[in-house]
Amino acid sequence: MIRVGAILRGLLGGLLLAFAGTPALASGDAGENLPVQLQLDAPAFAPEKIAVTIYLPRGYAQASTRRYPVLYANDGQDMAAVGLQPTSARLFREQAIEPVIVVAIHMLADRASGYGLSDRAAARSLVGGSRIGPIGTRAQDYSAWVASVLVPYVDTHYRTRRSARGRTVLGWSLGALNAFSLGWQYPDVFGRVGAFSPSFWLAADRSSDTAVQHTRLAQAMVDRGRRRAGLKMWFAAGTAEEMKDRDGDGINDTVDDVQDLLQGYRGADGFRLRGLKQLGYSIDMDYARYPSRQADASLFLLPGGEHNQASWAKMLPLFLRWAYGKS
Repeated sequence: MIRVGAILRGLLGGLLLAFAGTPALASGDAGENLPVQLQLDAPAFAPEKIAVTIYLPRGYAQASTRRYPVLYANDGQDMAAVGLQPTSARLFREQAIEPVIVVAIHMLADRASGYGLSDRAAARSLVGGSRIGPIGTRAQDYSAWVASVLVPYVDTHYRTRRSARGRTVLGWSLGALNAFSLGWQYPDVFGRVGAFSPSFWLAADRSSDTAVQHTRLAQAMVDRGRRRAGLKMWFAAGTAEEMKDRDGDGINDTVDDVQDLLQGYRGADGFRLRGLKQLGYSIDMDYARYPSRQADASLFLLPGGEHNQASWAKMLPLFLRWAYGKS
């Protein structure tokens, strides 16, 4: 159950947003809508406002009764670098995907505090350590704002499909960690998750490689959890993201950590963590060879892919086909 304080923050945020009015739509050539730029109130982060860019699909103004699925994306400031607009426009022209509204949420001033894991039931952040300091100290505040304030705002001001099935959340790196958390903690809000190069290395104890393996927070979240009915997930990682291999199995940690979250983990010392597979999810571990949309959770490995925007741009069209493909 969400605590009273969280509910009040959500209501206050909703009231503040309600006075923002309906954003005007600016149209370019041939019915192409220009991005809508907003600065939205988030009381927990005051006086900082959260910048949001909304990309409306081609023909939105003309199709006055049509409702659209919505893609919520962390690190919204990266959309140009990963080629969101040209990629989605090309796939739509090719009739490979249906039109979609994209809500790009720009990173907070302190990215490492908001992009982390949270426990919705306990209304608290799940903080892990890193070489740059703690990660996710404000993840609960950020996630609650996205799910309980931003989503209702978008549903109120735009013609959206107002169901979990109509909403997807996307992110990369720490943003992917948070995207997974949003889907896992709010399956009633988000029906699909896209996580590129997710930071599933985040752990409660970083005193040794073994300690990290045993205390990885996202994997522990799944191990202690239950199946979320209807939730589908698409993960992607590059085969050249890093050289670290803390368990010595010849697979880089970024790939290994995603695989463990999907299939479960059993260490040489007998320590085990359940994965999505053990919770009853159907798993596609090789989306590159078997690009089916039927599996509950899929993993795409980008050959030679690195931890950067250029690699995420290559992952994007496959993800969009998975999330919004017509066939």
